[in-house]
Amino acid sequence: MPVPDYIRRMRAHVGTELLWLPSVSAVVRNPAGELLLGQRADDGRWSVVSGFVEPGEQPATAVVREVEEETGLRVEPVRLASVVSHPHTYPNGDRCEYLNLGFECRLLGGTARVNDDESVAVRWFPLDDLPPLDSHARLVITRALAREEAAWYLPAGTSWDDLTVAG
Repeated sequence: MPVPDYIRRMRAHVGTELLWLPSVSAVVRNPAGELLLGQRADDGRWSVVSGFVEPGEQPATAVVREVEEETGLRVEPVRLASVVSHPHTYPNGDRCEYLNLGFECRLLGGTARVNDDESVAVRWFPLDDLPPLDSHARLVITRALAREEAAWYLPAGTSWDDLTVAG
């Protein structure tokens, strides 16, 4: 995710201390059922397309914007699939706690490509041949593919560490 100016200004004041930030993730499949993933420029990991929700922006608008900015694809959010808070530490030491809303999205059009400097690759993967993914990406994908009516969330009193320790 490129760092928006308002976060850059906050970092100037707080250094690498923990920031609480809203974010969105998109689970997008093509007509063949393959899953869209991007390989991140900052750490080389494959992941679902994700990004910040800008001030004044609705999460559904943010997920549409992020997918188009990062991959050139046009999508439509069809379902909020997961709501979870998770920590992330960037290679430069910046620490964030993201409140992430995971959306199942319908592909409307476009050609998948690296469309900004956040990714080094964008690719469709068969579900049975996914690259290694971190626990947050796996959770977002699993919840979106579950096709449940209600969004999934961690039960009250449960932490991200409880989830990742349990597997």
